[in-house]
Amino acid sequence: MHDICNYDAYFVQKCDATGVLGLLPEQKLTAVIRMLAYGASADQVDEVARMGKSTTLEALVRFCDAVENLYTRDYLRRPTPRDLQRLLQKAEARGFPGMIGSIDCMHWQWKNCPTAWQGDYGNRKGTKSIILEAVAGFDTWVWHAFFGVAGAQNDLNVLGQSPVFNDVLSGQGPNITYEVNNTVYQTGYYLADGIYPRWTTFVKSISNPRSHKQKLFATYQEGYRKDVERCFGILQARWLIIRGAARLFDQEILRSIMMTCIILHNMIVEDEYDYDAGEVYEPDPINTALTRIYERPMGPNGEPFELEPLVRDDRMMTRMIDRYTEMQSSYIHESRQLDLIEHLWTVKGNEDE
Repeated sequence: MHDICNYDAYFVQKCDATGVLGLLPEQKLTAVIRMLAYGASADQVDEVARMGKSTTLEALVRFCDAVENLYTRDYLRRPTPRDLQRLLQKAEARGFPGMIGSIDCMHWQWKNCPTAWQGDYGNRKGTKSIILEAVAGFDTWVWHAFFGVAGAQNDLNVLGQSPVFNDVLSGQGPNITYEVNNTVYQTGYYLADGIYPRWTTFVKSISNPRSHKQKLFATYQEGYRKDVERCFGILQARWLIIRGAARLFDQEILRSIMMTCIILHNMIVEDEYDYDAGEVYEPDPINTALTRIYERPMGPNGEPFELEPLVRDDRMMTRMIDRYTEMQSSYIHESRQLDLIEHLWTVKGNEDE
């Protein structure tokens, strides 16, 4: 409350022209939190906070703007080397060395979508929605959030417009070195579902596993990929405003509300998650490769490797897709998947027996 009041004087209690005191900051923040957490309308909040509809909606917009500007740097940051080390250690304990998180998309239904836009925002179920792309870790912390793509598009179209790999393409992403089945790899990866391309930054499941090793790999991959699905479920359970249909008209305000809910979700994760607690249901029999993290990839002369600047436009990033595809190797994707299958069979197969 103090941060927001210092950022925006709108929430500070003031006197009007007749000297009568206005609304308390606690009233405005209570009304906003009730709208976010319970999905209540401005008229429903009036019975609790004694505020008018227009005042409540203005407080909601200003609150989301303040939270986004104050806390994005800390609670929607890129993983630091310390964060990466924690994520990679957890991934090694799970049997997926080099895994950074899992990626997927979620739809937020848009009830009051303008009539002229309903063709673009109508999804496969016939409802109008806006898509959120997110990357979540084992603790459901959201490391990447990209919101605003029309609901008629699929995950591949969202990936083409998303800045998730901009750091990698510009040469500013961390260089991760790890070993799987006596083979050294230098690219971290996300767990993804079947629609994503066969890039070295994705590890997908096996659609029709036949052998016991393939079935074991598919089981664990699909289980750990549910981290992002769990994150979506927790996000919608905590903030009912994004579980129900959006009633506002401005897409920018909806984006601000979504980012605010994600930032508050990360605050709760930081406050409540016990990183030191042991997981008795998931023993750690793995004592494999040590993971090394570098801030930027190094060239052969020992200096940071510089790439040409990446130019983004407002529509499909075809250049990004083409350029990223050139950096990928389907051979590396296939060989790493085979190494992970053998690695999981060596570690988890003995556990199951």
